[in-house]
Amino acid sequence: MKDGRDVTDLPARVGARMSAGGHLVTGERVVVAVSGGLDSMVLLHLLRFASGLPRLQLVAAHFDHRMRPESGEDALWVRDLAREWGVQVEVGAAEVSLSSEEAARGARYAFLEAVRVRTGARWILTAHHADDQAETVLFRIARGTGLAGLRGIPTRRGVILRPLLSFWREELEAYVAAAGLIPRVDSTNEERCFARNVLRLDVLPQLEAAVAPGARMALVRLARLAVREERAWRTLLAGLVEGAILERSVDRIVVARSVLLGYPSAMRARVLRALVRRLGSSLDEAGTRAAVEFARSGVSGRSHSLPRGFMLSREFDRLVIARVIVRGPNEILEIGTAESGEGWFQVDGRRTAARWSIEVLSPEFLLEREAFALARLAFPLCFRTWRPGDRIRLPYGSKKLKKLLSEARIPVSERGQVPVLVDGAERVLWLPGVARASGTEPVPGEERFHIGIRDEGRA
Repeated sequence: MKDGRDVTDLPARVGARMSAGGHLVTGERVVVAVSGGLDSMVLLHLLRFASGLPRLQLVAAHFDHRMRPESGEDALWVRDLAREWGVQVEVGAAEVSLSSEEAARGARYAFLEAVRVRTGARWILTAHHADDQAETVLFRIARGTGLAGLRGIPTRRGVILRPLLSFWREELEAYVAAAGLIPRVDSTNEERCFARNVLRLDVLPQLEAAVAPGARMALVRLARLAVREERAWRTLLAGLVEGAILERSVDRIVVARSVLLGYPSAMRARVLRALVRRLGSSLDEAGTRAAVEFARSGVSGRSHSLPRGFMLSREFDRLVIARVIVRGPNEILEIGTAESGEGWFQVDGRRTAARWSIEVLSPEFLLEREAFALARLAFPLCFRTWRPGDRIRLPYGSKKLKKLLSEARIPVSERGQVPVLVDGAERVLWLPGVARASGTEPVPGEERFHIGIRDEGRA
């Protein structure tokens, strides 16, 4: 044994590990993934016959990936074994032969989850062991994983539990020999077309023989260290994320840029990834680098695309992570004469009601209102969206609306919702809530034309 222990105490140690986990309760139903190979056979045998383990209602679940000619025989063998041991069994199969490890894993876990739901089980138990952990960590190192990837296979992920993850394959082999069990042999385990087989058959033995005799144990220890480090990071991360958020909704988070940039670069990257995850998207390594760089150097008014239809934008001293909004339709409203009236217009999908009259308008209806010198208006007037090149006359001169909106600290993402009132010569008269054109104010004794609007939200 790698730790010098006798195999006869394996059931007691597995039972102690399961008790320490605190997940399994005597009498509850669980699904046990059973391929028929050595690992899963040991797990099922321990759960069914070993003393010191919680007595559970077992459902053995076998999935045929159709990757080998004899895989159908494995399914029949597992069915017969489970019935002989008095265990409920569920068998499923892929519709077509699966050719990759990834496809096989996805189909297998989908089947196991379906069995769990159908049978009313609480957990799915798999027979991953310490050698699997070492192979996983080495595989991820070879692919350039980060700290999170070094954690390897978790003991628990959602409803999946792995009771044997702390135990080595040679311990399981010794248990099989002592119990007189004869597991099925998967011929694909010897095929070097699969990456994990190469690691198990060639790379790890060479590492232990020529580089580090305790390579497997060192890799498992590395996974444990990474778990502790990541746990510490998560504890810190929650506070860092909350400390940067200014506003949030289902599909939008606003961040204080100065707070984010005040974090060290490694923390900045983790905070951005966490924020994006909260909205249901994700960032890989390259995406994280690009997002961090945009947060640092992006110009106000510019945006950076994120996966799954999201955008990172800078709006002055704020960073906004939001789902890309499909711009709504625009509907103009024309006021042809000075006769009293009412109507509505639509700017970027937001519907706005309007009233106008030479009489003073009732304030209850309105959020914004202005009075103009009637004699200086060139009808027809029109409410529309603002356009590039629009300018407004102010007491100190003419100014582009783009610059005016920027000075008013209106974010780029909201500028499309600002309505503009223009006259028959396309001169801008009024941006409600922002500014009105100079020279349109009535003087005492001059007849007034009153206009008021009310936002009614998205149509």
